[in-house]
This record gives sequence, structure tokens and C-alpha cells, in this order.
Amino acid sequence: MWAAAPLLLLLLVVLVLWRLWRRGAAPLEPAGRAVLITGCDSGFGHLLALRLHRLGFTVFAGCLCPGGEGARRLQREAAAGAGRLRVLRLDVTRARDVLAAKELVLSHLPERGFWGLVNNAGISTFGETGWLSMEKYEKFADVNLLGSIRTTLAFLPLLRKYKGRIVFMSSIIAYFSLGNGIYSMTKAAIEKFCDALRLEMKKFGVRVCIIQPGNYARSTKIQPPVSAEEIWNELSEEEKAVYNKEYVQERANFFNSILSEGSTNGNEVVDAMVDALTSPAPKARYMVAKLKEKALVFVCALFPTAVMDSVLSYALSKVKLA
Repeated sequence: MWAAAPLLLLLLVVLVLWRLWRRGAAPLEPAGRAVLITGCDSGFGHLLALRLHRLGFTVFAGCLCPGGEGARRLQREAAAGAGRLRVLRLDVTRARDVLAAKELVLSHLPERGFWGLVNNAGISTFGETGWLSMEKYEKFADVNLLGSIRTTLAFLPLLRKYKGRIVFMSSIIAYFSLGNGIYSMTKAAIEKFCDALRLEMKKFGVRVCIIQPGNYARSTKIQPPVSAEEIWNELSEEEKAVYNKEYVQERANFFNSILSEGSTNGNEVVDAMVDALTSPAPKARYMVAKLKEKALVFVCALFPTAVMDSVLSYALSKVKLA
């Protein structure tokens, strides 16, 4: 094994130099290329739709609520954009919405075709495993995981034809959980889906990229502050027999304190999304996070599970269950 180390090191150096050379090439020309983005009502999807439109892309902005404020703002932008920005209703859990989106794209393709699919739509919540209903687990899987798969399968033929890009919104929470295991579960699953897809699409010239933001709760509307009272009222009688209100309140306070520390600069994440769509050599993964968040991911990835469990257990609730 050690005899092969110099060869592996040489290959790594060659790969790094090649990537640096490729990334130094001229970025792609946006004009005449179409991109579909899901989850454009607010947050990263909304900011990305505006950014791509201003760069010159033809943008199809999927909104869950096409009559909402976010969609109306995009429509105002579209009015000044010579028809390059279209707002459409897109619920990624509904196959007919996805099919209608594909038909709209096909009927308004610009001259250079369909370049990118950005799977950005997602939802989040807070709660320990037993606090959440099976219906909620199904809803989260349908939006955060199956929704991205549903749109990807629909647009894969177009992406193969035009050798385009697929961008998935993941999170550093794919590596660990701090009270929102249901969200972590879906992000870890989408990462594995992307890993398989990235290798399979390479032979077609399609690039697959994952965006892994840290805590940007204050930049998006995906996770509002949680109410301990509401959580307690929604618990089953069996769960109330195990937990107490003080414990739920302490966990809610802890989670809300994390949310309050979130970055307000969502454009940092949008910068990574734009690079994934325009760079001659996009990265497989873009981790956009604070140093301490990256350090936590590093510990999770490289240290034994027992070490990570100890770190997270120390951070979590110390209130006794009465």
C-alpha cells in the first residue's frame, strides 16, 4: 500500500493543477441558456432567480405560491427583462406541476437550450424523533428528497441533450443533527442520490453539484423560531409522559439561539450556486459555512462516531427528564 503512495500523491497534484487550469478558463456565456429553479418564493432560490436573470440567463422561477409577495417581486423583475424571466407554479410534490413546468420550458427554450436545473425547494422543522408524526416524515421526504428526484428525472433528457448542470441544495446538517433530525435525514439522503447521479452523468457531460450551506437561518424563511408551547401541545400523551415542559422549553431555547446566530448574507450561498452553473470546472461540493461549522463537519467526518456523539451530547440539553 505504501509503495503506491508516491503515485497517488502525483495523481493528486496533477488533478489539482488541472482543476486550477480549468477554473482559469473563461466562464460560460449565459445568454441563450435556460435554467429552472425550484423554491423561488423566498430565500436562496429567490435571490438566485434575480441574479441569474441579471446575468443574462433565461430563468424559469418555480414558486409554490405564484400569488405571493416573492413571486410578485419576480414578476416585477420579469416585466423589465424582455421575457427572460418566467414565474410558474411549481409544487415539487405534484407530478402534474413538474410535467407542466417541463412543457413550459420546452415551449420557451432559448437558442442554446436547457442549461441548468437547481433543486432548491425545501422545508425544515424542529423536534426529537418521537415528537414528529409519520405524516410529517412522509411530507419532508416528499419535498426535500423525492421532490428533487421528481424534477431531476423529468428534466434529465434535456440536461443530457444540452450537457447541462444540476445543482442540489443540501446542508452541513447532512453530517450531523442538532434537534432537526428529520431535516438532516433528507439532506443526507439527497447527498447520496447526488453522488450516484454525478458519476452516472459524467459520461454525458452533465455536471452535478451539491451546495452545503451552514447556518443561514436569518437569510431564509425555511426555519422560523420555534415555540415550546406549540411543541408541547402537539405531543402525544405517550410523549408527554416521558418528557416535561422544562425539557421542551430548554430544547426550544437552544434551537432558537442557534437560529439567531445565522448569517444574514444569503448572497454568499448564491455566489456558490452561480459558480456551479457557470464555472468551466465546477466543484462537486460547495461548503459555504463559518470556520467553526466546517470544523464540526471535519470532526464528524474523520473522528470516531463516539467522539462526535460526545461533542453533540455536551451541546444538547442537560435538563433532567422527570
